[in-house]
Amino acid sequence: MDMQFGVMLRGLFDWDDDMKVRFNELMEQARLIDKLGYDCITKGSHFSTYPHQEMTQIPFLCRIMSEAPNVRLNAGIVLLALHNPMEVADYFATMDLMSGGRMIFGCALGYREVEYKAFGVEKGTGVTRFEENLEAVRRLWTDEKVSMKGTNFELDEARISVPLQQDPHPPIWIGANADVAIRRAARLGDCWYLNPHQKVETLLRQMDLYREELEKYNKPFPQELPIRREVFCAPTHDEAVELAAPYIKGMYDAYKTWGQDKAMPAEDRDITQEYAELARDRFIVGDPDEVAEEYVRYNRELGVNHIIMSVQGVGMPQGQVLDTLSLVAEEVMPKVRAA
Repeated sequence: MDMQFGVMLRGLFDWDDDMKVRFNELMEQARLIDKLGYDCITKGSHFSTYPHQEMTQIPFLCRIMSEAPNVRLNAGIVLLALHNPMEVADYFATMDLMSGGRMIFGCALGYREVEYKAFGVEKGTGVTRFEENLEAVRRLWTDEKVSMKGTNFELDEARISVPLQQDPHPPIWIGANADVAIRRAARLGDCWYLNPHQKVETLLRQMDLYREELEKYNKPFPQELPIRREVFCAPTHDEAVELAAPYIKGMYDAYKTWGQDKAMPAEDRDITQEYAELARDRFIVGDPDEVAEEYVRYNRELGVNHIIMSVQGVGMPQGQVLDTLSLVAEEVMPKVRAA
């Protein structure tokens, strides 16, 4: 597969921000992403995000599919342990139909106590529920009828309500931070969805684990291997850092309050560092040549061929977001393809 270029519309804003204005800005971003020839738009999923506002994943993606009719739509990620598999399977079958077969199903455990408590799920049961729910969703997408009893559900000759458009089903990307989760992604997913938080050195170590686990289960290395990274591009390196650093640092301060660091390997767990230290081997921020070189490096060293750029840190002005989206499409993407 040729290199794919995606964008995450994070859509995280301060509590006192005007969400009507921000929603319209996000739709403008989506239309530009579509026009510029990007391949994918991603939306994450969190609940109870105070002191920030964030729009909910599924209705957001349903709106995006009409604003951006040419891109794939990545639910990256669904907190699968928290939800009912019948409901999830039906939601995404319908979304696959509505979008003309453009859905990607990203899923992972999640790590926030507030979310587990809100959905009445004991965190210690998360892995079991995740694996059961994923098996049920996959079977509902591929079998005519499904009978299966899980910890918190029972399917009695159940079937999805509308047919899938993709054969055999939307790609299943499994997000993973910890080593044990990466082994699980190899065993259960169509691919590992590499995370944005860890340094390349850590990811290289974990890629060896991933390949070992694929071999253990006689699974080929995936044709599509995605990663999400903080990306910002400006005409010069110094301008890119000056514009992006405050917003990326603000995003990582929010991750700290959510407990993201606790889900990461020990060597990358300190995310309270100053921007320069935090950015080293973790963010892709610079001029077009630098950003293109990093994209190519990620492909050559890790084997990734779908890089999803997170741009909009909390509060980043719309003009900056649109400018970097345009610069990446017009100058970075051709350089990467040529390399």
